[in-house]
Amino acid sequence: MGLSKRKLGLLLSTKPEHGNLSTAVQLSRAALDRDVDLYLYLIDDGVLTKDRPEIRELAERGAKLFVCAYGCQKRRIPLSDPDRFNYCGLVVLTDLINGCDRFLAFN
Repeated sequence: MGLSKRKLGLLLSTKPEHGNLSTAVQLSRAALDRDVDLYLYLIDDGVLTKDRPEIRELAERGAKLFVCAYGCQKRRIPLSDPDRFNYCGLVVLTDLINGCDRFLAFN
C-alpha cells in the first residue's frame, strides 16, 4: 500500500530555536513529497513558529495548519492570517490524533 492519501499528524510544542522545528519540517516535507495528507498542530511554545518561512512553505505545499488559540493568547501573539491557520483548541487536537493514521509529538 502506498502512502498516498494517508494522514500524518504532527504536534510541535517547542521554541523555534529547538531542533524539533527542523526535524518536524524535514519530516513534513518528506510526507508532502509522498502525497501524504499532513496535519501540523502548533501548541505551547510551538505557536512561536507559526510565522516562520518554513511553516509558510508547508502551508503553500498543502499542509493543514492548526494553532492553539490559548497558546497564542498566553504569549500575546495576535490571531493573524486566519486564511492560513486554523486557530483552535484541544478538542481539535484530539480529533487530529484520532483521525490520523500516524501522529507524532515533538515536545
